[in-house]
Amino acid sequence: MDASDVLSLCKRRGFLYPSYEIYGGVAGLYDYGPLGTAMRNNIVEIWRRLYTLGEGFVEIDSETIGPEVVFKASGHVDEFADKMVKCKVCEEAYRADHLIGDRHPNPGSLKEEELDDLIREHGITCPACSGELSSVEEFNLMFKTVIGPGSGRVGYLRPETAQGIFVNFPSLYRYNREKLPLGVIQVGRGYRNEISPRQGVIRMREFNMMECELFVDPEDKGWPRFKDVKDDRMRLFANDGRELEISVGDAVEQGIICNQVLAYFMWFTQEFLKAIGVDGTRLRFRQHEKDEMAHYAADCWDAEALLSFGWTEIVGIADRGCWDLSRHIKFSGVDMSAFKRFDTPQEVERDVIKPKYGILGPKYKALGSKIGKAMEATDPSLIKDDSVTVEVDGQSYVLSRDCFDVARVKEKVSGVKVIPHVIEPSHGLDRITYTCLEHAYTKKEDMEMLRISAAIAPIKFGVFPLMARDELDKVAMDIDQEIRYSGIETYYDDSGSIGRRYARMDEIGTPYCVTVDYQTLEDGTVTLRERDSQAQIRVKVQEITLVARAALCGANLDQFVVGENKS
Repeated sequence: MDASDVLSLCKRRGFLYPSYEIYGGVAGLYDYGPLGTAMRNNIVEIWRRLYTLGEGFVEIDSETIGPEVVFKASGHVDEFADKMVKCKVCEEAYRADHLIGDRHPNPGSLKEEELDDLIREHGITCPACSGELSSVEEFNLMFKTVIGPGSGRVGYLRPETAQGIFVNFPSLYRYNREKLPLGVIQVGRGYRNEISPRQGVIRMREFNMMECELFVDPEDKGWPRFKDVKDDRMRLFANDGRELEISVGDAVEQGIICNQVLAYFMWFTQEFLKAIGVDGTRLRFRQHEKDEMAHYAADCWDAEALLSFGWTEIVGIADRGCWDLSRHIKFSGVDMSAFKRFDTPQEVERDVIKPKYGILGPKYKALGSKIGKAMEATDPSLIKDDSVTVEVDGQSYVLSRDCFDVARVKEKVSGVKVIPHVIEPSHGLDRITYTCLEHAYTKKEDMEMLRISAAIAPIKFGVFPLMARDELDKVAMDIDQEIRYSGIETYYDDSGSIGRRYARMDEIGTPYCVTVDYQTLEDGTVTLRERDSQAQIRVKVQEITLVARAALCGANLDQFVVGENKS
């Protein structure tokens, strides 16, 4: 199977359209058609319910544009870049690591000089015109803009939804009654100015994400529901080269996955993906190489699906440690810690700054008292080069060592402040949607079919009259309306032969079809056809809503059958 077959069907039937096609299109931009929008929304709703109703996460919706300081803190302004080369003849730009292809096991980990050397060594030229390539340089993928009129304030379109969750942590922590763990989800758009978008919706400049941020106590590596799934199996491709199928519990016990929380949400991701139609035999988790792992990550795994493009990341699950909140504390000055309460108060020793008010008073006059109190509230670890900096009334003051002492005191405390660690399952919604389409695609001779999971199928039931006359069409319209009014998506069709109508429904992945024929007028029954097996049974018109619900739940329909099954 070729990806072009799937994309062609998607365009023809209204799943995906190239954006701005009447103007020649723009690489890396796609629109969802009616069927694609409905299917994507079904995926989102299943994912949302699994996390909110199943796991007790809360959902927010944050802005897609943010001030520069947010992305300075996150590291995106300085570090979010790909390695680029340009053709000196036609000026086409390419990702350097993509041009290396299979000439290196992990080209994404190479530095500019190393990529340059490989390009020259293998005589790689411009794929478009065979022109000479420039030296490798970094290209920041952020979309930069200005917030406000005139010079305004520098801002960026977000490259991920995660930062909106991190900057709202203090408010979310209060909302959760200052308790950990705290799980937060968000669905929304991200923007990355890709150098050379390719592979349809796999690499886009504007894309849809479903992200989770789970804030946990850094000392708590367990998860309450881990025991329920520890015997289930996952397919892992570890960064030591081993590819194995192993139980969730054994993967943690053997140190392949770093903790129970990460392992649980890898399993959770696997079950979600299989539930919406990703083929389990074409699904694995690949651990990031040591030189590929983000410097702040304790462990990171990608859920990869085998597509016509090869193994492709569709979800990333990472243990991000406390890096994100620590960075926002540093850049904003806001306390983003959580309070971990002891069962009983404990006596602890700690260092404190003791201001010398006898020196501060004469030196700073009326501000001496305020400066002293600010020093008392300052962590001694912030003392640098025998001086400490405090802020009073918007003004910074640098106090030398002759203005303070450091003393060790004993005190009883009811708890301690900790910076939560973060477990992040980050889902690429467009990639997941495409994976479901490609894994569902089958072609036999000149017939195409999408065996889409009924849970995410954009249309659940096709409703047809055998003929658009003799009251058959009126009965069929009434059935169509009854099913739709019960909340199930339908499509009414009275055009062409019944075989052709079945084929149209098969092509867009509709799992069931209901046909009204002349027998319906005699005994009040209709034909129900199942897409994959093409089996047909007769059921009562008056029970059609019950039958529809039962069918979508995967229930045995024998209880509804009238007469003998038809092949």
